[in-house]
This record gives sequence, C-alpha cells and structure tokens, in this order.
Amino acid sequence: MRIILFFVLIIFSSFAFSAQFSVQPGAERLDAYLFMLKGKRVGVFANHSSWVGKTPLVDELLRHHIHVVKIFAPEHGFQTNVDSHIHDKVDNKTGIPIISLYGKKLTPTDKDLQDVDILLFDIQDVGVRFYTYISSLQKLMEAAVNYHKPLIILDRPNPNGFYVDGPVLNLKYKSFTGMQPIPVVYGMTMGEYAKMLIGEQWLNVTPKTKARQLKLTVIRCAHYTHKSLYVPPIKPSPNLPDIQSIYLYPSIGLMEATRLSVGRGTDKPFQVFGHPRLPTKFTFIPKSSPYRNQICHGWNLVDDKKSVLKKINNRLQIKYLIEAYRLYPDKNRFFAGFSYAAGNDLLALQIKAGMSEQDIRKSWGPALAEFKKIRKKYLLYEDF
Repeated sequence: MRIILFFVLIIFSSFAFSAQFSVQPGAERLDAYLFMLKGKRVGVFANHSSWVGKTPLVDELLRHHIHVVKIFAPEHGFQTNVDSHIHDKVDNKTGIPIISLYGKKLTPTDKDLQDVDILLFDIQDVGVRFYTYISSLQKLMEAAVNYHKPLIILDRPNPNGFYVDGPVLNLKYKSFTGMQPIPVVYGMTMGEYAKMLIGEQWLNVTPKTKARQLKLTVIRCAHYTHKSLYVPPIKPSPNLPDIQSIYLYPSIGLMEATRLSVGRGTDKPFQVFGHPRLPTKFTFIPKSSPYRNQICHGWNLVDDKKSVLKKINNRLQIKYLIEAYRLYPDKNRFFAGFSYAAGNDLLALQIKAGMSEQDIRKSWGPALAEFKKIRKKYLLYEDF
C-alpha cells in the first residue's frame, strides 16, 4: 500500500510540476500590465491569435474596464483570419474602430493615434523573416516614436525560436517581407526583436537616436526558453494550420517566390510543394492560385511532429529547393522574384551554378556569425 501511495504521489507531483511550469505567454500575466492601462485610452494591435487563456485579448481588457479606443490589424485581419486584404471597419462585437495596417497603409497616422494614450501589441509570430508580423511591429514602433506613444509588447513564445539559420538579408532587397539584415530564421521573440530594433538603431526615424526615446515595456513569457518546443494553441495564419506547417514554413515558404506551388489551397499548406510540369509521382490539386484546380507534381513532407523536427534538424532546408530547380523544365523563369524572399541575389546564382547544399550553407557562415553576436545582446530568455 505504501509503495502504491508513493508512486501515486510521484505521478501527481509530476503533473503538478508540469502544470506549474508550463509556458505562459505575456498576455496571460495580467497583473504585470493591467495597472499600466488603467485610466488610459488604449490602442490594441492584435489579431485572432491574441487570447488570454480562453478569452480574446480585447474582450479580457474590456472585462477589466480597460478603455480600448482603437484596434489595429495586421495581414489577415483582426478576427476573421482570412487569406486576403482587409479594410478599415468597426468591430461588430465591441463597436471599436478597426484600422487595417496591411496593404496600402502600413503605419498608423497622427489622426489614428490622436485619441490613443498607450499602445498594446499582442501577436503570435513564427520567427521567419518573410512572415510580415515583425514588419508590422516595426511600423508600429516607428509611429510610437514619432507620435510619443508608450508601447507595451505582450510577448509570446517563438515556435521556431530554437535555432538561427539561412542567408542574412542584403538591404538592397529590403521590402515589407524583409526589412532588416537578419537571417530567414532569427530565433527571437517579438519582444527581443523589438529591443534589437531600438538597440541597433534600425528603426526608420530621424535622427536614428530618436528611437531610444520610445518608452517600451516587454511583458515576458513565463517559463519559456529558446529550448522550448512551443506549439501555438491557435493557428497563427490561414495557411499555417498546425505545427508541421510552422516547422516547415521557413524552408517551404522560401520556395513560394519561385514557380512552385507550396500547397496553398490544400489541407496541407507548406507541407507539400510542386508544379504541374515536374516529373514526380506525388500529386496534389490546389484550390487557390497558383495552379488552381491543376494537378501539381511534387513532394509531400507531412509526417508526425517528431519526424518533421528530425527533417528540419534545426536548420533551413534548401535541398528541396535545389532538387525542384534541377527537375524544373523552364529554368530561366524558375527564380523570378526570388531575391526578395532569399534576401539576396546570390542564392539563386549558387543553385544555378550547381553548388552543393553544404557549400551554399558554408557561404552563410560569416554573416550568420555576426548576426548571432547582435542577437545575443537582446535575448530575454535562456538561449538554446
């Protein structure tokens, strides 16, 4: 009987330990930031992933009598999580104006912020350079500097935060899908990235030192490190439905800037990729462009979580890209527009020249090493 009781206590203690030390996003640490919002007119930058436990962030703020006067929305919108452009509107549920900051308008204007005392940012990111939420964060920070608005970031774990890899962006190819000299996978949370934007004077403000005037508060995640394998409870965007897509997104997303379909319009986006003219056995039919309703031939990388992790092996995989180019019949058109996703024009030239994956990866080394030195200065959590 004592032995049985002993094992029951061990099991119970293990579950209690696990629950006590589970990763907690910044938004759930209400005591750490609600007092800063009391009596203020709050502008919230959020989307469908911005939840406090089982309650949407804005609803939770209103429940605590926080005066939310404006909602700012990134790509895919505030609540709808649609794969299309959105427009300004009024939220049906709360009556709060929603300002779209994606498409033609990327930055809040003076008029947008006139009735805002403080900004609150809460978005689930996936830690990939061409995923636009870090660009939206930068634009919001620049507005906060220019219009003297304090900014609170409710930090969230980065599901791809356990490694750093890929070519570092050459600023010649700067765009909204890559605004800073960082690699494809940069291994930082939004809060850490924001601190880097300020510390390295990368914000587009004049003079550059003006960025230091931003009153920035980062509400850290609890019990998170860069060794954590965090699975977001809500899909970050329409075409990242599960952790397999999130893990494969850096590698397969890079191929979206080629002539390939990356599975948008299927039930396995960023887990399959191909083209109607490739000579491979696996086939799929996307229900959205490109190649809508056409049979595409390519690859299926879907597997269980553990095997997908083994596939990526803490690195950006370019072997699929190299093989797809080798098999693609019209090689002159394969890399059209690719440089902005890659962050340089060199990667396409290397693949065209037949360089091995090993040699290509070796060429990233010096710039990656320099970035890693910068990154370490701004980490808020134990590194991998």
